[in-house]
Amino acid sequence: MLPLDLLYPILELADRHDWNSCALVSKSFNHAATPLLYSTLDSRVVSKSLVYHPSTTLNQRPELAQYVRHVTETGAVHRELRPHYPHITEDTLRALSRCINLRSVTWIDDFRFPGSDSFFLSLISVVQNHPLESLTIRTHSDLGDASWVQLTKLVGLRKISIWSLEGPPYLLSKDWARQLCSTLTHLELGRCAGVPTTLLISVLSLLPLLEHIRLKGAPSNAIATILTFLPNLRTLDTEYLVSGPANQRSIPNRDDMATLRHLTVRTSSIDIMGPVKLWTWIQTILPRPGLETFKLHAFTLHMAHTCIPRTFILELALMQAGTLKHFMAGDAELSLIDVECLCHKFPRLETLVCLVVAPDLGAIAAAVGRAVNLRTLRLEVHWIHRENQQAPSVDLTLEQASSWMLRGENSLLRVIGINSVVYTGKWVFEDRAQRFQVVANVAGDRWNT
Repeated sequence: MLPLDLLYPILELADRHDWNSCALVSKSFNHAATPLLYSTLDSRVVSKSLVYHPSTTLNQRPELAQYVRHVTETGAVHRELRPHYPHITEDTLRALSRCINLRSVTWIDDFRFPGSDSFFLSLISVVQNHPLESLTIRTHSDLGDASWVQLTKLVGLRKISIWSLEGPPYLLSKDWARQLCSTLTHLELGRCAGVPTTLLISVLSLLPLLEHIRLKGAPSNAIATILTFLPNLRTLDTEYLVSGPANQRSIPNRDDMATLRHLTVRTSSIDIMGPVKLWTWIQTILPRPGLETFKLHAFTLHMAHTCIPRTFILELALMQAGTLKHFMAGDAELSLIDVECLCHKFPRLETLVCLVVAPDLGAIAAAVGRAVNLRTLRLEVHWIHRENQQAPSVDLTLEQASSWMLRGENSLLRVIGINSVVYTGKWVFEDRAQRFQVVANVAGDRWNT
């Protein structure tokens, strides 16, 4: 028989549907599956049928609350269910007070409703008595001063993510930052616009353990300075905002800046070549080798696409050729020659996502032919229509996708997306024989229609 202490780590690899089935098999399986079923509770509505809030079960069976680690609460559920369930707020708070092992809380509130402010304050008051490590807030309404005072009582947090679309911009107070300096490693601030640059830098400098930050609205000319205060930073997600020329005397020493492994840049421009100094700025905040993932979210007006200059690829390769694995440019455009250059200059490339203009599939296959470590290829393709030549009726067939994936004996390519269709391949055993199976899905189609 399988030892019972091995059941839990094995079941961890399954999903909620499997856990529910396992809980009905036997007492032993029930004992192993129950903690997994209740480790993450999400009150968001996912069906039009009658919704039972998780607090109902936790209050009826308090012993289950010890298994809860992650909770997501939404204002929409409390607003919609209140007419039929008038005590939902009180029951939720009572259930949360029982979750003595709670590690993370997420609060999502799309619209203000009567009592939403008092509920949020009560929520924070309850969870501050638990060993909380992660706090995520997504709200359209202004949190208000009272909520911020209550939030500053939370200590020991490792992750904070706050996005508030209304009200003045808020930043972690220096006192709160000092309390979190020995624990906080992940920080996301969705309202940095309007915060004085000196204040932003001074607060972040109090958090030297930060490994991941996402800043929306932070001035671009402050990012390099911020990197000098965060030696452990590995992931940066920020916007490129034209904020005026930087004072040459204030440009920090590149040797003092953190070595980024994952960089995400979000920007917009009227010009298809992107903001004038975007490409130089990206090189500035990458002072040494180590970058593994580069993501670009660039938007232009008038239905155009940002074009990535080849000089940027060549300059990036001078420093990051030996480390870059994932180049995801979204809707930004690369020529096929630039794609070929990218695949040649970055031999460890595993993921490529971008927009290209191509005459046919053969030209694309030739362009990525030198990417021997490529695992995922996702392209938005605009076909070139030559005279007396029709556009392809199908972007990529299943047979062609299979041929691309098995293009060589050591090929690692397993995901190919051309426009809306995504093909995924894997080796399977069937009738005591191994064969390569490729399936097709529509990108972004969760129902697999």
